[in-house]
Amino acid sequence: MFLHLPVSAWVAVAAVVTVGHVAVMRWCMPTRKGKRSVSFIPLVLGVAMVGSSGTKGVSFPAALYLYSAVLLLLVVMIAPVRKSVAADILRQEQNPDVKVELNGVAMTWITVSLLAGLLAVVGVWASQI
Repeated sequence: MFLHLPVSAWVAVAAVVTVGHVAVMRWCMPTRKGKRSVSFIPLVLGVAMVGSSGTKGVSFPAALYLYSAVLLLLVVMIAPVRKSVAADILRQEQNPDVKVELNGVAMTWITVSLLAGLLAVVGVWASQI
């Protein structure tokens, strides 16, 4: 079993992570459009990762791990800098013709946390091969 958990445990983990992801990401978004957009991320990701697990040679528990890890990574990237990200999103939606300069601290956090998160996810994945 992938990471020594049965499939039912990974389904439960994925369900909890999905609910948590939607709740936190909707909290981070300043507009209805943003809230609606982030609500569809788990659906699209689920279809892409879990739906293709059988065809790509990836086991169902491994696909659920990747699904959960990506959703958690998105939360870790956005939630700590949500105020500046929300301000940038709001500014861009209010005036779509003007390019909004992104907050430097927020972009640094998002980039560093993305790289660290991907290294962690790949490291755990590689330890199971």
